[in-house]
Amino acid sequence: MQIYKIFLGPQWAELEAKGETLGAPIDLADGFVHFSTATQAGETAAKYFSGFDGLMLIAFEAEQMGDALKWEPSRGGDLFPHLYRALRHDEVVWAKPLPFKNGTHIFPQEMI
Repeated sequence: MQIYKIFLGPQWAELEAKGETLGAPIDLADGFVHFSTATQAGETAAKYFSGFDGLMLIAFEAEQMGDALKWEPSRGGDLFPHLYRALRHDEVVWAKPLPFKNGTHIFPQEMI
């Protein structure tokens, strides 16, 4: 199953350059890297990235994350994937721009 992480452009560039990251400021504050499933990603984008352009949507295989990936309740009791270790660039399945047009983020065809 694929899971997704939304990065601001500079955060994605840092992951590419360094090869790993502990995530965005919210991830560092919470102590884990936040992910969303395909059905959760739209709400995540609207809630935390509304109006942001220059975003990157990164896909990962949940099964490749090992025991460090935990499914925990969050918004409305939904289970969200949380990674309790550094996220590695070599785990990326694909990375695509996540443009913001006409008040909404446009997700790539691979997610629909």
